[in-house]
Amino acid sequence: MSIRQFFFAASLLLALPAQAQAPASEAVSLNQALSAARNNLDVALARNALAAARADVQSADRAPFPVLTAKLGQMDLQNGIGDGNFMTEKRVDKSLGMDWTWERGNKRELRTLTAERAAAAAQADLDDVRIQQLLATQAGFYNLLAAQERLQQVAQIERSAAQLAMSAQKRVQAGDLAAQDAARTEIEAQRARSERQLAELDRQRAALLLWQFTGLPTPPDKLQAQTDWPALTGDMTLVQNLDALVDARPDVRAAQARLQAAQAALDGSTAQRRSDITWGASYDHYPGTSTALIELRMQMPLQWGYSYQGEIARATAQLAQAQDALERTRRQAHGELQRLQQEALNAAQRARMYEVDILPRARKVAEGAELAYAKGAMSLTDLLDARRTLRATLLDALTARTDQAKAAGAWQLRTQVATSTPATPSH
Repeated sequence: MSIRQFFFAASLLLALPAQAQAPASEAVSLNQALSAARNNLDVALARNALAAARADVQSADRAPFPVLTAKLGQMDLQNGIGDGNFMTEKRVDKSLGMDWTWERGNKRELRTLTAERAAAAAQADLDDVRIQQLLATQAGFYNLLAAQERLQQVAQIERSAAQLAMSAQKRVQAGDLAAQDAARTEIEAQRARSERQLAELDRQRAALLLWQFTGLPTPPDKLQAQTDWPALTGDMTLVQNLDALVDARPDVRAAQARLQAAQAALDGSTAQRRSDITWGASYDHYPGTSTALIELRMQMPLQWGYSYQGEIARATAQLAQAQDALERTRRQAHGELQRLQQEALNAAQRARMYEVDILPRARKVAEGAELAYAKGAMSLTDLLDARRTLRATLLDALTARTDQAKAAGAWQLRTQVATSTPATPSH
């Protein structure tokens, strides 16, 4: 054995037990990940936005405050204000009054209705953000699970390639194999090691992404997904009429609530044409003339030449914008549900095909190639081709299983969560 071959074989032996020394990981189930995602930072931000919108309802649902006025007047600076007690004898007109604005045209009700529907939109936004986080977390969980299994498969392929390379070196020493063929097995072993390192990097990336969505206390380098693949048996029921599911989606409900808020805002802008009236009364005390004087007053703006056309035009444009946004959201929701349904159906069929037909046949072919090569009935080139085919099939089957899990989970979340969320309350 040459020095290069010796060091290569030694490196293979050292690489194999390295995986057994990996730090212990903490397995997390799908339900644990989804439970953590329901209250992550993005959901907390949306919840705070909802609290602010509900506070706006309290701010809107109040009448104008009365205004208290205290006044000192009729003070004669030339002749003086006289002698005696300031409150009862000095010639100073003392006045205490109260003014209150009467809002006409149901301005308070319309203002409150606008805020309530904006709060309903914020509630629907919170539901939509939560669903988005659940979808992302579920996809991240299955990506991590797939990365773990891919790492296991690639590690097994690496061990098999290392064993084949070591066996080839022994056969070269015995004169039973050409050195060129042994070099090919070394190259395959090195490629397998490189693929294992890349698979480990993919697993670390998937774990970090899942940790970012969930904020679990487990460190990302120790985070591991429990084996929790959905069942491949059973066919999903094809939903022909998606209108009910579309209307129940939180993003559609949010757009509907914003349309209602825009309509209430337009009504509120139109109501400004009815001028508010400010009523007031004052009690006056003026020694020498009378100690008990009453003043009654009324004020209202005179809308000459302007009837809030700008505010009404802006509210009308915003209403049209909300209508277009609702129509766009409905179309996007309908298209997404159709896509999710087709993806779930096709991914399930593809995953079952690999699980039932393609993968068993690939394993059988690879086992036959291993047996034939051991008996000398197959060349090394054919054996390596059979191994490459099995490796590619294993990874393709894992990809199909991952796509099926993510598609089925996305369809389930988009339908079950949407229908279980309460609809926007009407005013």
